[in-house]
Amino acid sequence: MREIKVEWFGHSCFRITKDGYAIVFDPYEDNNVPGLTLETLQADEVIASHEHGDHNARKKVELRREKKDSPFQMIRLESFHDDCRGEKRGFNIMTVLESEGIRIAHLGDIGCMPPPEQMEVLTGLDAVMIPVGGFYTMEPDEIRELLKELDPKVIIPMHYRSETFGYDVIGTLDGFLQEEDPVVTYDSNTLIVRPDMEKQIAVLSCPEQKS
Repeated sequence: MREIKVEWFGHSCFRITKDGYAIVFDPYEDNNVPGLTLETLQADEVIASHEHGDHNARKKVELRREKKDSPFQMIRLESFHDDCRGEKRGFNIMTVLESEGIRIAHLGDIGCMPPPEQMEVLTGLDAVMIPVGGFYTMEPDEIRELLKELDPKVIIPMHYRSETFGYDVIGTLDGFLQEEDPVVTYDSNTLIVRPDMEKQIAVLSCPEQKS
């Protein structure tokens, strides 16, 4: 079936699954992100966009012993975690996954506009996981400009603050959203990405928010 399962575990941590093959992005350390505790996740691969404790807790991912072939084609794009060529916060890796014509991307802690050759790769995605809280990343207005250029079908916000989780210095989801945005709020932390989805900002429920 032409679909990819996306699960959000708070902050920038996601598990992406296709045909039983799972990749976890940016697991975080215990006692690192206020209000969030990450359960041990099972997967076939783990990817950290950069080496900060709220993104590189690989020990929180239990890799399956049985090796499987990945259904994904992967492109990794080196970028900066700030707007001064990495001098402040170092480097960041953006990852594009493609399977059966569905393209999704995790942008990590992107700190500046990508160059034209990377923009070309990132344009027209079916779904993009992108930080919207600013401070450590591009600011919300800059992210909106970037998204205007990239024109993805589905925008999945990450790396923001709510009343119950997140760093005090980063912004809220409401600080990113605008009244005319096609927001769809989901009752779970899971989204099934298909090629025929309508344009939307998909707000997933963080597991810590479940009652």
